[in-house]
Amino acid sequence: MTLPSFSIVLETENLANADLEGLTHALASLVHQDLSPEQANEVILIDSGDVPPELLRQLCDRYPWIKVYPAPADTGYYKAKMLGAELATGEIIVYADSDCLYEPHWLRSILTTFAENPQIQIVAGETTTRGHGPYGTAMALVYIFPQFSGKTELTPTHQYFLNNVAFRRQFLLEHPIPAELPLYRGNCVVHGENLQREGHIIWLHPQARATHAPPSDLSHFFWRFLLIGHDYYWQKKLIPNSLSPISSPQDRDPTASSFTEKIKIFRSRMVRLLHNNPRHALYLPLAIPIILVAALLIYVGYLITLVSPNYLVKMYDRLLE
Repeated sequence: MTLPSFSIVLETENLANADLEGLTHALASLVHQDLSPEQANEVILIDSGDVPPELLRQLCDRYPWIKVYPAPADTGYYKAKMLGAELATGEIIVYADSDCLYEPHWLRSILTTFAENPQIQIVAGETTTRGHGPYGTAMALVYIFPQFSGKTELTPTHQYFLNNVAFRRQFLLEHPIPAELPLYRGNCVVHGENLQREGHIIWLHPQARATHAPPSDLSHFFWRFLLIGHDYYWQKKLIPNSLSPISSPQDRDPTASSFTEKIKIFRSRMVRLLHNNPRHALYLPLAIPIILVAALLIYVGYLITLVSPNYLVKMYDRLLE
């Protein structure tokens, strides 16, 4: 089978508040793909200045196939992603993140789907949260990403994560991800909803799997969950019948009350978590206090945003300056 030409796009903006080693590990997981990144038209790294120049030089020496493009000063996460699409030359734009690790069949699974189905415009993979001990168990249950579904068949889905998705480039340029929204993260949720309203299908390939780092320290934990509350407020404003802040497409139930939905989501995650790794049951008692603190921060963030819609993002931007 002849695979389509492709470009891989990463950015460093995601490392503003995360472990810098994440980029090193993310690139190593690309190297270990059974389809080499050297076969890409280009692997584009949009540099927002969040990685020390010396580390960037070391990575470029180690991986000469990386093409680094400095981003303008006001380039946030979504602008960086779209800038990568504009610079790329591949038929397919494959999005990766600097704090994710990708399983060896990830890239081939995505590209094969496009090769076999010329009408498909978007292929999303599955991303889950990695981690160890009580903290890892807590993050698996309360952070953004659901557990791996265990499915094998290509299926339609309701949304995608921008750390694990691919688009036909021309389609993406004609239907760009909106960058000027009041969200911290979640523009891709709005984008996915817009695409579906226009009649487009987002396809999920459950074997294109990645793991995402949890918040890396106490400050990151504190702000990330506050900002999930911020994003939840704005998603409810921008998207009718939007999901809970800790939900996945397969959890959607438009007939459920907010409280019922949250219980359903938590129960679903728990079942999948213990099925995928029963060892988490040992850590669950110690994970519960962390879960409760995270949930409290989400709702505090929601209430703050309800009173002052842009306060949290402005404060966080100042903190990172």
